[in-house]
Amino acid sequence: MFFFGRLAKVFAVAALLLIAPAVQAADDGRIPPGLASAFLTGRIAVAQDDFAQMAESYDRALRADPENTTFRELAMQGWLLSGEFEPAARLAADAAAAGQLTQPGALILQADALKRGAYDAVVGALEDGQRTGPLTDAMGVAWARLGKGSMSDALEAIDRAVAERSELAPFALYHKALALALVGDMEGAADILSGEIEGPVSLSRRGVLAHMTILSQIGRFEEARELAAAMFGSPPEDDVAEIIASLDAEEPVPFTTVTSASDGMAEVYFTLSGALVGERDDWLPIIYGQLALALRPDHADAILLTGQLLERAGQYELADQTYLMMQETDPQFLGAQLGRANALYQSGQEDEAIESLIELGDLRPDSPQVFSTLGDLLRREERFEEAVDAYTSAIDMIDEIEERHWVLLYTRAIALERIGEWESAEPEFRRVLEFVPEEPQVLNYLGYSLIEQRRNLDEALDMIERAVEGEPDSGYIVDSLGWAYYRLGRYEEAVPVMERAVELMPRDPILNDHLGDVYYAVGREREARFQWRRALSFAPHPDLDVDLVRRKLEIGKDAALEEHEGAE
Repeated sequence: MFFFGRLAKVFAVAALLLIAPAVQAADDGRIPPGLASAFLTGRIAVAQDDFAQMAESYDRALRADPENTTFRELAMQGWLLSGEFEPAARLAADAAAAGQLTQPGALILQADALKRGAYDAVVGALEDGQRTGPLTDAMGVAWARLGKGSMSDALEAIDRAVAERSELAPFALYHKALALALVGDMEGAADILSGEIEGPVSLSRRGVLAHMTILSQIGRFEEARELAAAMFGSPPEDDVAEIIASLDAEEPVPFTTVTSASDGMAEVYFTLSGALVGERDDWLPIIYGQLALALRPDHADAILLTGQLLERAGQYELADQTYLMMQETDPQFLGAQLGRANALYQSGQEDEAIESLIELGDLRPDSPQVFSTLGDLLRREERFEEAVDAYTSAIDMIDEIEERHWVLLYTRAIALERIGEWESAEPEFRRVLEFVPEEPQVLNYLGYSLIEQRRNLDEALDMIERAVEGEPDSGYIVDSLGWAYYRLGRYEEAVPVMERAVELMPRDPILNDHLGDVYYAVGREREARFQWRRALSFAPHPDLDVDLVRRKLEIGKDAALEEHEGAE
């Protein structure tokens, strides 16, 4: 039985359907206490990627039905996916004792043995046929033999893997370089990582940093700086900047990518986690990420990657717990805290997310990224005045505003417009267009704002037409074009454009309200009333005046607008 990747969920649901009758009627005609509820909550948890609930439910189901291999497998995977390695390892050991070990179970036992320093167990398990996968089998043996103190045996295992499975070579050679660096052979490691001695090497971002570190250890600072310039942007992220500072000072950077055999295997799992990121409902990258963290809880890159994968799976509480593993002294602490704020926000804890960023701003008062992210969350919560302050703080920290900062300027302009400070917002929008003159979102926002103010209508129409050319399938942008035609009195032209906008976004209340107004303008009053009713059915919306739409239905559009403008 193999529970892997996207197939894990498919197989799990199928298996649950097959065993459902057993839950409904046991041999003696009675359902074991707690089994039915545990089964049902577990089944829902599998479908929703709720790993913590999956673990808890199937653990309870297993206690009620201890011989059920499906319950044990799903409980084991649930514990691992939710970051609880010890209960997962216990269940994997039970499966092995019963002769029912799956591939995920073998992986867990492999990681557990390396974690405990039981290197003979790693090699013995493979000899007994407990396969974990081509790369993990080969690298597991290699790192276990290195853990026992035999570098020659470790290199032999890696070379054999490369010879037998050429597709593994780019990954295996990277780990060969790490093993050499671990035992102090920096020259040999650098030769391999160059790709010129034994063939191409697959390097992730972390691998490039390891390469830079190794080059610094043998005094090849200029080569390391050139590698940094080629691979990383400006300004670099904190962990990269820290290494570059040492390179500029020509100070060797300590090699810490791996410091032990278990670290080496954690790197294997992390490599696979990153390489296998694919479909949204794929469990396998999370499994490997959690295995990496089980062996090395301070693995900063694995913390960030696993946290992001859990966020993508909608498991925001687990993502939050993962980000909290990052040590405050780690250069990637800031990234983890930003990820944590996003996880809190996505889980519905908006105030807590904003407060976490305010506290982070106190810790990192010189970080534009913290304040720009804070501005984004405040803007989403329609706390626009506070958002303007946060964006301004971020902008004031930047010595020279460049094209790459256009989004920050744009979002501040939006916040300024939302609090009615158009005189400040308009120059900001136009400044952004100097950097990105054909950016559809900016053209649309500025053009639509001018249309609403009935100012510079020809210029506004030109902007929106260019925006539509850039993003022809954006309902909001197509709506702006239709609305521009409407404001210019070109009602017949507005009709097909606005109909297209509603076709693209049929449930948006603003677009349906606009289409109603356009229909009314060309005498199609019955259809207009239909669209206004649809707009109300999709309400509320921060930009929809529900009372005005109701009055349009009650007394007609012209009378409603006259009444509305008089009230203002």
